[in-house]
Amino acid sequence: MKKLLLGIMFTCALIAPAADKKIVFIAGKASHGPGDHEHRAGCLLLQSCLQNTPGVTSVVHSNGWPDRPDAFDGADTVVIYADGGGGHPLLQQDRLRTFGELMNKGVGLVCIHYGVEPTIEKGQKEFLDWIGGAFEINWSVNPHWTADFKSLPDHSITRGVKPFKLQDEWYFHMRFRDGMKGVTAILSAVPDGSTTNRNDGPHSGNLTVREAVKRGDSQTVAWAAERANGGRGFGFTGAHFHRNWANDDFRKTVLNAILWTAKVEVPKDGVASAVTPEQMKENLDAKGERRK
Repeated sequence: MKKLLLGIMFTCALIAPAADKKIVFIAGKASHGPGDHEHRAGCLLLQSCLQNTPGVTSVVHSNGWPDRPDAFDGADTVVIYADGGGGHPLLQQDRLRTFGELMNKGVGLVCIHYGVEPTIEKGQKEFLDWIGGAFEINWSVNPHWTADFKSLPDHSITRGVKPFKLQDEWYFHMRFRDGMKGVTAILSAVPDGSTTNRNDGPHSGNLTVREAVKRGDSQTVAWAAERANGGRGFGFTGAHFHRNWANDDFRKTVLNAILWTAKVEVPKDGVASAVTPEQMKENLDAKGERRK
């Protein structure tokens, strides 16, 4: 009888569901034109793609930083898809310090598009620690170009992702940790000459990036980072255009990264999801007449 009970207990332990992992999405306020920087629609779409993932729950906080004091309770990773620079939601008030308490506990962090840009004076030091890289003015640039991702590294985030080619506002020439310590390039491509057609400016160009493009240097536009305390981060410079979430490989890269930063085992073929044209039109911000 004792052996039977032990056997039952052992079997139950094997089939018991994994502890729930909580994903907290922070969708920034409406900005830019119709179809661009659709923070809320993008977060809700990603949430819907993860809803059938066993052991994973998520919540989306719209219109900027949540005012609920318990918003991050139990969070395993936080996804920030919002405008950056001086208006970055993490740079307001005393949030860097309070958010740092989450990071010190090993909570993951995903920053998407403009959300990868803090300021040099405020936030860059933390971003290099938390996600491994950041957009730096007068160093990084934000042109619209078609990136051709011809090969992918062997990483949990690239499971099931095939090489793809897509136009977006792919930021590049990012500022990374010294020696890329603890940082893995996930998506890299060689920018074409059109990316340096603009005049020099804080976001548009500088001598160093022009020389890099002229040399044909490969540029990392999405990366994974590991912290000394076991926390994980992911930076993704694409997603200016909402339409790009319809691309399966683009979307899967980010979905896989969200699970990875939450320390959820990524399926061997990546997160399976499909979106319809109707879903792509849902939850868009009210920004006047929409582009066709």
